[in-house]
Amino acid sequence: MSSLDTAKDASNVMTRKRSWHWLEYAFWLAAAASVFLLPSQHALLTQIAIWSLFALSLDLLLGYAGIVSLGHAAYFGFGAYVAALFAINFTGEPVTGLLVAGVAAGLLGLVTSLLVLRGTDLTRLMVTLGIALVMYEIANQMSWLTGGADGLTGMPVNPVLGFFPIYFRQANSYAYVLVVLFVLFVVAKRIVHSPFGYSLRAIKGNPLRASSIGIPNNPRLIAVYTIAAAYAGIAGALLAQTTPVVSLTYIDFQRSADVLLMLIIGGTGYLYGGIIGSALFLVAQKFIGNITPQYWEFWIGFALVVIALFARDRGLFSIVERIAAWRKRGAKP
Repeated sequence: MSSLDTAKDASNVMTRKRSWHWLEYAFWLAAAASVFLLPSQHALLTQIAIWSLFALSLDLLLGYAGIVSLGHAAYFGFGAYVAALFAINFTGEPVTGLLVAGVAAGLLGLVTSLLVLRGTDLTRLMVTLGIALVMYEIANQMSWLTGGADGLTGMPVNPVLGFFPIYFRQANSYAYVLVVLFVLFVVAKRIVHSPFGYSLRAIKGNPLRASSIGIPNNPRLIAVYTIAAAYAGIAGALLAQTTPVVSLTYIDFQRSADVLLMLIIGGTGYLYGGIIGSALFLVAQKFIGNITPQYWEFWIGFALVVIALFARDRGLFSIVERIAAWRKRGAKP
């Protein structure tokens, strides 16, 4: 087979991967329908959509590049503070604030990636945690700018693009957040099913082999780290625009741990894992917490143990695949 045929086959594979399955159309149509069919749950759905984008940003790192982060909330919180300060000092137009927050968080990711990527997996884990702790303390000490422990208030939120109001309008806020999530999901899908995305998989699988065939490992990892940080910053900006206060909780370790749990529950490396995990985690937090508020974390922990034992890195999706395969084997004569 000639190199031209090989390149053509690879292009065909990427085209097929980028195409949408009917289940994906059904998923997003159901999400759009929820704007009209679930009016009493708009606040919860808005949180799910924001956390889904946050988990999607982490999936770009963990699921495709193999970089585990315990401090991804640093970029989430940084984007939230940038969006709030930009709205207070310049304009409260939400889309402009998202773009500014995304660029700022991406630049922070670009700078810090030079530290994160210097070591091995354990070193990277500690560096990401250290970056988040440093960002937390900076935000705490700069109370004249960030509000410190009291939080940053007084952020104006103007209508989106001048005509679509979202401030204290839960249906509009949810629709706005859902549109942002969908657009960025489509962009992420294009990224991971491009030559760049497949090179990330090669680096994750075997960095030495990837470099030996000419893939520039560090530049690719820096690029995806920057993109993931920008996504996280936009998610933080969305939360800032839909809640009245930006506080230190946006950066704390608990937020990084929660988004990692969500991604583990849903599964890594197929983009929908973060969305599914976020939905299951937040729904469990609300409804199980209402039934047994002192024990809901026990059930989350129990679910994580089951997933770790039977699902590995594909989360609940892997369990479904195993059940389907088991039933298929059982159906054979």
